[in-house]
Amino acid sequence: MEAFAVAKARVLSGTGGIRIVREERRRRTVMMAHTKQSRERRSQNAQGEFFVDHACIDCDTCRWMAPEVFTRKDGQSAVFKQPTSEEERIKALQALLCCPTSSIHTEKPPRDILEVHKMFPRPINEQRIPGVYHCGYHAENSYGGTSYLIVHPEGNILVDSPRYFERLAQKIEMLGGARYMFLTHVDDIGDHQKWSERLRCDRIFHTKDIEASTADVEIKLDGGGPWSLGNDFELIHAPGHTEGSVCLLYKPLKVLFTGDHIYKTESGFDIAEMYNQFSVSAQLESVRKLLSLDFEWILPGHGRMAEFKDMHEKDAALEAFLAEKEQAASVFV
Repeated sequence: MEAFAVAKARVLSGTGGIRIVREERRRRTVMMAHTKQSRERRSQNAQGEFFVDHACIDCDTCRWMAPEVFTRKDGQSAVFKQPTSEEERIKALQALLCCPTSSIHTEKPPRDILEVHKMFPRPINEQRIPGVYHCGYHAENSYGGTSYLIVHPEGNILVDSPRYFERLAQKIEMLGGARYMFLTHVDDIGDHQKWSERLRCDRIFHTKDIEASTADVEIKLDGGGPWSLGNDFELIHAPGHTEGSVCLLYKPLKVLFTGDHIYKTESGFDIAEMYNQFSVSAQLESVRKLLSLDFEWILPGHGRMAEFKDMHEKDAALEAFLAEKEQAASVFV
């Protein structure tokens, strides 16, 4: 996650404190992204066509999208190896378009960048989860959060907000537009207003995370749920990261969209305790609730996607994560 994010998030509590942390993170993100010096090539990059500048916020997007090219060095992303095949080059260009701070560059304008634009939204896995897309174009004002599009016969669902981009809006319209925009929590709302107006979709959001900028959302969730959205979708209240965090379960395809509730890293699972805005203990209890749900995919807002071969493997992974957290907590008792 962002190397420069404010560590005060660990100790501040209450709505006022949460807002201070979030605004400070946003201010520093914008400040770093728009200074001339921050746009210079980092020395940690391998020589060649692609490089990352100093405005990188360490969101991890490029590293999971093109792991053959990007890695983490000294708290930010860098190119450790230039693409050696057309497939690797396309992945690197996709990551370039998704970077929330436009921190990935090429030495010369890429000849085929318009063709890469046309690849979004891109299918995640057409065999196992058909109709589920990665929108791309991660938003700077949601700290690089991932957004998704679900194509469904009863109406498409946009999960969290990508950066507003007219070409992406046209592609989403070609796929049937969006009936709903489901917002998992307050950090990843991005350009929700622009998308709602452009696609004329109803936004769904929990009342505990509503602020001035989201006061006019069309569908407000209240209480502890769960809530049904048609026959195929269930909304699961998962307080912890924020008080109003909610996950979306796509039951027929066994996909759970988690926002910042839980995500995969290179070494296992994580809940981003450093950025918790409500209660770590509540977040762990909400993770425990997931053991009763039947899903085989975790598609998060931040961090990496997780795929399980079946529910047993999912439960084993989550139980191991919870046991690790309990053991760590016992050390401080």
